Amino acid sequence: MKKSVSKKVSGRVATGIPGFDDLIEGGFPSGSSVLLSGGPGTGKTIFAVQYLVNGVTKFNEKCLYVSFEQRPEALKAQARQFGWDLDKLERTGKLKLMCVPAKNITQKTIDDIRETVKKNGIHRLVLDSLSTLIVNAPVYTQMSDLALKDVLHESTVFSPPILGEYVVSKFLYGFIDELRELENCTSVLIAEEHQESKGLSKDTLGEHVCDGVIFINFESLGGDYSRSLIVRKMRETKNNEDVHPVEIGKRGIVVHKIED
Repeated sequence: MKKSVSKKVSGRVATGIPGFDDLIEGGFPSGSSVLLSGGPGTGKTIFAVQYLVNGVTKFNEKCLYVSFEQRPEALKAQARQFGWDLDKLERTGKLKLMCVPAKNITQKTIDDIRETVKKNGIHRLVLDSLSTLIVNAPVYTQMSDLALKDVLHESTVFSPPILGEYVVSKFLYGFIDELRELENCTSVLIAEEHQESKGLSKDTLGEHVCDGVIFINFESLGGDYSRSLIVRKMRETKNNEDVHPVEIGKRGIVVHKIED
């Protein structure tokens, strides 16, 4: 099988992941926010880390990985399995890791992410995960940020859960808009697949708000590949809509053509 050659395409941010960029006209639209969804063990974190490692090593771009779920040591150990030395990349100043336990998430955390991106000229951002962030959103969303006129009408009758859903929706839309305003920063937001509904993510909102949606599936059916990937949407892109086999090898993820 021929491996795809990573190259910059005007207005595009190439992931450098073999076989993937060909599906989206050369890469993510610059400045976009892309939802990466799938169940446990599908390779979401590997895809995201590979996106950043390639950003540093192949395109000389500054990258930031924000994790609410893994400690730095665990993330680095997983990366070493594919030959990626995150400690070395950190020392170059091109890669930054920000790990925040979910219980410590506050509004200041969001401000810190935004300021880190701006201060360091970050080009590639990974947030792991959007699902965890959304679960904690109602905890740190201030009621003073809510305009009751936006929620209530004269005849409105509501219960606390309805107001909670509004808080989460308002936060998510605002957060994604803030990411889009970050100059020259292209974001990948990891989310867990919603197992009990037709939604692609647990919050069921990210897939509608983000500019692009990638879904990775794991299904053990025998044969050479048990994982598959589909690009459900990508802003300003005529994306390939087929389901493609995915292989996790010694150097990370490879996306195969159907006929491979």
